[in-house]
Amino acid sequence: MKDYSNATWVDPSLGWKPRAVSELPERMLVDFATKCNLRCPMCPVWGSDDNAIESVKGVMPVDAARRMLDEIMAATPLVQPSMYGEPLLIPDLKGRIVDMKSRGITVAMNTNGLTLTDELANFFVDVGVDSVFFSLEGVTRETLNTIRGINKIEKIESAIFRLMRVRGDKELPRIGVTMVKQDGNAHEEEAFVARWAGIVDCVRIGLIFENGTYPGMVTPEKRLPCPALYQTMPVHNDGTVTICCLDGFKATNVGNIFKDGVNAVWQGEAFAKVRYYHETGQWDEVPFCKSCNGWAQHEFEDEIRDGLFIRRSPQFVYYNRIDRLNNWTGKLLGGHPEPPTTEQIRTTVAAAE
Repeated sequence: MKDYSNATWVDPSLGWKPRAVSELPERMLVDFATKCNLRCPMCPVWGSDDNAIESVKGVMPVDAARRMLDEIMAATPLVQPSMYGEPLLIPDLKGRIVDMKSRGITVAMNTNGLTLTDELANFFVDVGVDSVFFSLEGVTRETLNTIRGINKIEKIESAIFRLMRVRGDKELPRIGVTMVKQDGNAHEEEAFVARWAGIVDCVRIGLIFENGTYPGMVTPEKRLPCPALYQTMPVHNDGTVTICCLDGFKATNVGNIFKDGVNAVWQGEAFAKVRYYHETGQWDEVPFCKSCNGWAQHEFEDEIRDGLFIRRSPQFVYYNRIDRLNNWTGKLLGGHPEPPTTEQIRTTVAAAE
């Protein structure tokens, strides 16, 4: 970890004591291809106008991607192979996944599932993709059309069941469905949970990000530095690194890993400066973060009910099948504490009875 305590931008009167930062990020969001087959209104990129979208479209060069993976493999991070792209549209997706898995990297993806074939489902299981979550957003065609601009709910549901059938009782991939709760689908939240909880490994309900904040979030009074600054590196298809995955148009550019390498950017002055402002409460100095409350995502409350392990944070609710908790472990936890063991759950349930 580099020492910036004597940098010109540090105010000595604040008594700044830098938080530790790992040599390499433990989680990377990598847009191998910024391509999508949907135009969801809620998406910061694909819900924008065509000129803005054109400015960020692209495919990451294979050689550059492999150099990135070679550098980070020592840290065995989790890599999400998309940020503002649909991962199933990545050119030579199988090759990209093999590149990651052969280096001991945990692979977790979020997909709309529209192009998931039997062949691809079998490949995911055979190669050991660690997690696949499907963005479904509702239980009716009408709601899906409102949120995502398509009414092919049966096609997405078929993709979910296809992957579940191919996986069978194997541990991986961890399979889940997600809903981003907003005005157009909030009325279906209860039905969504009832439809999928106990079927897939995890149902995840999140809040929509709008105008620089999560308006539906109950935010703790005391603001803390954002955990993402110490865990997650978002990488765009051209190698540009931003401080946040919500920055789809690279307003917070802190370096380029293709030019300088992952470690140099992660430990670099631009990133350190942002962390300094967070650690010293100077939120106004980072305009992108000023109104954001996403930093509160890692405060948790747990409940065991109806065969489910339910975990709540200000931003998300996770409904986990208890009999599938064994595949929510390691890098897939992403900052979460370990879920309880089966024995711990039995003891908790017995005590409640």
